[in-house]
Amino acid sequence: MTTTPSATSGIADDSVELLPIATGARTRAALRTLIRPDRGRAILGLGVLVGATAVGLLVQPLLGRIVDIVADGRPADALTLPVVLLLVVAVVQGVTTTLGLTQVARLGETVLARLREQFIERALQLPADRLERAGAGDLTARVTGDVARVAEAVRSALPEMARSVLAIVLTLGAMALLDVRFLLAALLAVPVQALTARWYVTRAVTVYADQRVANGAQQQQLLETIGGAVTVRGHRLEEQHTEKSAARSRRAVELTMRSVHLVLGFYARLHIAEYIGLAAVLVTGFFLVRDGSVSIGTATAAALYFHSLFGPVNAALVLLDDAQSAAAGLARLVGVTDLKESAVRLPHQRTGSTSEAAVTVDAVSHAYGPGRTVLHEVALTLRAGEHVALVGTSGAGKSTLARLVAGVQQPTGGTVSVAEGKTAPSVVLVTQEVHVFTGTLADDLRLARPDATDADLRTALATVHALEWAEALPEGLATVVGEGGHRLDPARAQQLALARLVLADPPVAVLDEATAEAGSAGARTLERSAEAALAGRTALVVAHRLTQAVAADRIVVLEAGRVVESGTHDELRTADGPYAALWHAWSGSRAAPHL
Repeated sequence: MTTTPSATSGIADDSVELLPIATGARTRAALRTLIRPDRGRAILGLGVLVGATAVGLLVQPLLGRIVDIVADGRPADALTLPVVLLLVVAVVQGVTTTLGLTQVARLGETVLARLREQFIERALQLPADRLERAGAGDLTARVTGDVARVAEAVRSALPEMARSVLAIVLTLGAMALLDVRFLLAALLAVPVQALTARWYVTRAVTVYADQRVANGAQQQQLLETIGGAVTVRGHRLEEQHTEKSAARSRRAVELTMRSVHLVLGFYARLHIAEYIGLAAVLVTGFFLVRDGSVSIGTATAAALYFHSLFGPVNAALVLLDDAQSAAAGLARLVGVTDLKESAVRLPHQRTGSTSEAAVTVDAVSHAYGPGRTVLHEVALTLRAGEHVALVGTSGAGKSTLARLVAGVQQPTGGTVSVAEGKTAPSVVLVTQEVHVFTGTLADDLRLARPDATDADLRTALATVHALEWAEALPEGLATVVGEGGHRLDPARAQQLALARLVLADPPVAVLDEATAEAGSAGARTLERSAEAALAGRTALVVAHRLTQAVAADRIVVLEAGRVVESGTHDELRTADGPYAALWHAWSGSRAAPHL
């Protein structure tokens, strides 16, 4: 696979590494692969459209026949047959065109759905730090704006383009059948049209690609400004963020206006081509009729044929606008779906070892960029069934190590090995940032195990002490939760996440401050829920409160990205080291500080 890096065009910050954009060749190859499973539908749709277009080409000769009948002064009843045939042609063409366009539209929607699935699958596999380097705006722009443009092209541009190309080819063939000189006259417009298309395409590719990147940068800036509004106001950075947003908006508007001017120039050149072609056909018809080579009706049919080309030719060329925009969006989608395996999440090295080690962290280091190393050759072993608490001051690297063990990120150095388990996934991560998906409570739980019965769901909820409030909801497990549904407070949302952990039943669980959102009042309840969910599993717990550390089999203390202590609570408390200092500070206050 060959991809080109996203051009920033001076928009993105130096620290931003946008997701890749596929080359044109790779995009076309990916498109062929997407279509291959539906080749039968593609052939059927194309065949029906060919038939519909061929039938439609009978209109011009029939009109020419009517002209000849009138010119020759024949009786009025001689018009009956061609008029009836015109009606038949209209009906047949209408029916077959509808069938053909329906098949093409279904093909497009199927391919688009397949592309969406691949995009989402690969995007969800991307390491968290890779997404952080790209910025949420880049991925958001691709999954919204780019998908929308491709979808629009599939639903309108693709069927119309197929129909237009067929009409052009078959109409030119029909003109040749009337008299090859009509075809040669019509072809005088082709050089202008070809130069127009080339002029447009060479400029449009760059403009639309830059426009997509500019929109992504604009969305990223808006997300950062709105999401961090409290911090922005707190540091009096409103003016700087407003200027950044304005600068990126100005860049997006500038590129939009460039595309508008491009389209206007495109249309102006097309009108010149139409004039040249039609004038040539009319002049040719005049001389051929004068010489007796063709009848007035034939010349009329040729002129009507060329006039009928205005629609499909202009549509095909105008659709280059949509095609280029959609192609730019498609390349950005394929750039993500076609990422090399080394660029997506490879959770762990698997080992079928029969040793007691469930997880082995071997000389692991991790950096979020040059000079931003947060872990330094960390070595850690979790024995099967052991609960290990990870403690340390803020910024020590606890969450980073937890995500590496969970396989959400890849280490920049060293390895993380997980013993092969009987279930999939082998490791599940639960953080304090819990998302409640829109849908029924039962559907939300079944995300962890789609085949779970209602009895399984109740068992999981009961395990984490959440069954009572779940059944007390207006419709029990059928209650709609999430956006627009029944609101769950942070503690209940966390219990829901822990219930999903029970349903997934992984041998190894990682909890990254999973009880931090409970507040002091609900802390003990949520800690009991976490303890129940972890029963029988190997667990790594980033401790928000030292009560969690006390209950662990072993405590590991991180400082500045290095393991500085490891042992039981009693051992470390009496060792007069970093943990003893943390414990003294914590136990001397009413509420535990954030560690």
